[in-house]
Amino acid sequence: MTLNKEEKQEIIKEFGRHNEDTGSPEVQVAILTSRILELTEHLREHSHDESSRRGLLKLVGQRRRLLTYLRGEDYQRYVALTDKLGLRRK
Repeated sequence: MTLNKEEKQEIIKEFGRHNEDTGSPEVQVAILTSRILELTEHLREHSHDESSRRGLLKLVGQRRRLLTYLRGEDYQRYVALTDKLGLRRK
C-alpha cells in the first residue's frame, strides 16, 4: 500500500520545483494524495480494516493542514495544486 520509488520520483518530477525537491508543500500534498487514493481503494475492498481507516484519517488530516498552510502562504500555488490534483477548495 506504499508508493514504490519510481512512482514517488514521478510525483516529485511532476510537482517539485527541482529534481530533488521532496519538502515543498506541493510535493508533500501530491504524495499524500496518491497514498490516500490507494488506501481508499483498499478500504472499498476491505471495509472492516479499522487500522487502515485510522491511517487514512491521519493522512487526510495531514494533507488538510499542508493545504491550509499553502493557502495562507501563496494562494496562486494553492489554486494551481488543487486544480491539478482535482481537490475541492474552501
